[in-house]
Amino acid sequence: MTTRAKPTPPPAVRCAIYTRKSTEEGLDQAFNSLDAQREAAEAYVKSQAHEGWIALPDRYDDGGFTGGTMDRPALARLLRDIEAGTVDCVVVYKVDRLSRSLLDFARMMQVFETHGVSFVSVTQQFNTASSMGRLVLNVLLSFAQFEREIIGERTRDKIAATRRKGKWTGGWPVLGYDVDPVTRRLTANPAEAERVRTIFTLYLEHGSLLPVVRDLAQRGWTTKAWRTRSGSPRGGGPFTRTNLYHTLTNPLYIGQVRYKDELHAGEHEPIVDAETWQRVQTMLARNGRSGEPRGESEALLQGLIRCTACDAAMTPSFTAKGNKRYRYYTCVAAQKKGFDSCPTKAVPAHALEPVLVAQLQTLAADPTLQAEVFTQANGQAEERQQALDREATQIRRALRPVQAELHRLAGTYATDEATLARLADLQDRLGAGEARLRAIAAEREELDGGVVSPAEAGAALAAFAPVWETLTTRERRRALHLAVEQVGYDGARGKLAIRFRALGLRELGQAAPAMAETLSNPKGGRR
Repeated sequence: MTTRAKPTPPPAVRCAIYTRKSTEEGLDQAFNSLDAQREAAEAYVKSQAHEGWIALPDRYDDGGFTGGTMDRPALARLLRDIEAGTVDCVVVYKVDRLSRSLLDFARMMQVFETHGVSFVSVTQQFNTASSMGRLVLNVLLSFAQFEREIIGERTRDKIAATRRKGKWTGGWPVLGYDVDPVTRRLTANPAEAERVRTIFTLYLEHGSLLPVVRDLAQRGWTTKAWRTRSGSPRGGGPFTRTNLYHTLTNPLYIGQVRYKDELHAGEHEPIVDAETWQRVQTMLARNGRSGEPRGESEALLQGLIRCTACDAAMTPSFTAKGNKRYRYYTCVAAQKKGFDSCPTKAVPAHALEPVLVAQLQTLAADPTLQAEVFTQANGQAEERQQALDREATQIRRALRPVQAELHRLAGTYATDEATLARLADLQDRLGAGEARLRAIAAEREELDGGVVSPAEAGAALAAFAPVWETLTTRERRRALHLAVEQVGYDGARGKLAIRFRALGLRELGQAAPAMAETLSNPKGGRR
């Protein structure tokens, strides 16, 4: 007589029951709406006991919270538990208890799918564990994508129409203008307007951005200081070459409004005359995008070198005597606070660039130092990965209320100036945040490509010695920016500290054979 084997029980499915009520009315009763929702969900889970379903004892109750946003404490705790792997299925009484926003619902479904969590709606027979449930989910996600695109198109159309009428559509206020709290129009600030005109005049006198930055720092002038609607202070920082360039190229100052590549007559009054504006644009175009004379492209360490004493960037500068040009790297902090505050001040480029190249060539011949470079570069890559993950989390958290407000305002179809200005501001913030998330994802993907081996680091560094003299200035800059992440210069001790780029070393090592081929066969190559 044979004995029949006992059937293997199904694996346990840990079910988290989520409940929500929009208002606090009735929550103080002994048996309220949240209890009723949970009771129905528990009964459904019990009916699926043959499939191994069990209801988790933890309660995820959001009483008095709207379903229009994801800013709910119990929901946040549920998502954290899902990411921790302690939940297999989420059960709700109705779909709208989880969310009333298709965009938010789609976002949560992505989290569920990533962690292998199914979703069940008790009263609507909605279960993503089945093929029919997944079909319904895909339909809902398609509508969510459609809604998001419609919101974006509607917002862009409103902004475009408003700017073409010359209206101010929001964003950060600019120096020289205030925003009328009632009409939301730009009004000239006489004191700031005079400063703006002086800034344009200073650039025409100096012909370069850096001397103007130094002049403005000595005067104690700052960028536009303003407060947000909540009263938080913003702006009021020192001028830099970047924000000075944006000031000098802002068409608002001649009474125009920019929309993409178009310029339209604005409703506000100009504070800079058209002739001065055109002279500045001509000089900026002649000097290049940086606003500086083009000879500064010779600076090999531009964007790499920092003053370690001040923890500040060092920027290229030059002086000219007759037909000779003398290049320097100058501490930005010393330019702003005075040269007595910095032990580094300015250092001749010829005293730094050859030293850095010589150190790299020395490393190429020393296996022990190459191993140190390998360890340092890969350690920095891992730190960068962690920093990117933290930044992405912070950006997503900051964008949630922006998306919720944008969704709400776009659905009102309002066309008043205040709403359009707010929509433009929200759209700009959302676009900037999403662009940064895409950049983070791309960089993260590169870093996930693997670490650099000692052989790759050695090959990259060895490429410097035989090929360096054959490279053009642009190629030398590219090689240094590939291999080096940062150069710290201690002016008091005259010491250089080099931080290498992990992925850049690999790329430079891969380019070494082509560089060597150019050296051995100059006629067939660049030269």
